[in-house]
Amino acid sequence: MNRRVLAIGAHPDDVEFMMAGTLLMLARAGYEPHIFVVASGSCGSATDDRDAVVRARLSEAQAAAAMLGAQFHRPVTDDLEVLYSLPLLRKMAAVVRQARPHIILTHSPNEYMEDHSNTCRLAVTAAFSRGMRNFITDPETPPVNNSVTLYHALPYGLCDPFGKPVTPDLYVNIADALEMKRKALGCHASQKRWLDESQGLDSYLQAMEDMSREVGEWSERYAAAEGWRRHSHLGFCDLGSDPLCAALGEDVCSA
Repeated sequence: MNRRVLAIGAHPDDVEFMMAGTLLMLARAGYEPHIFVVASGSCGSATDDRDAVVRARLSEAQAAAAMLGAQFHRPVTDDLEVLYSLPLLRKMAAVVRQARPHIILTHSPNEYMEDHSNTCRLAVTAAFSRGMRNFITDPETPPVNNSVTLYHALPYGLCDPFGKPVTPDLYVNIADALEMKRKALGCHASQKRWLDESQGLDSYLQAMEDMSREVGEWSERYAAAEGWRRHSHLGFCDLGSDPLCAALGEDVCSA
């Protein structure tokens, strides 16, 4: 079976920041990796106009996906326009049908930023509707009937919008993938500049690495890790379906 994993992030660097280690580990285990960036990164500059920012962010996202060996699916909307709406759902459902993933990695439903939370909701519904012939996607794409299992990443900052820690059900060992994850995140040079200016994030790459190592400490097993929560199987896969654990063996453990 040609197994596929689709990582769905709201903005051009979100997959690299919170999900790329697991994506790399699954690719090493034989999965075909795909990355879908929903929003263009259009608001990610204090100086450049929209079109210039979108061109830069797209180029950076494509370079990062190439470094990770992943097939890249282009953005379908702009920043702060990731709204739970029918037009956007139709576009996202088309990508899910085109990719035909067996695993979807996406955001936590309780994130600090609405673009992230709405991406999560849209990804879940897009996957749920994958086999519905009467739900018309944009572009129109035939339905698919494969089983898919969804996993939610930890939120950025490892806490919910109220500052309370969010803990995972599963830890994935990314110690051997951390260097490549850092290199892929490093492709997003314009985002690093924007976050330094807008959020006072002194070291963009170090912040990612620090979070990875903190989650590794939580696991009490790995030097660096990404944490995941498995979505309900209802409407998606069999009750016992857990392909992440099946694929990664000793490189994944329960909380």
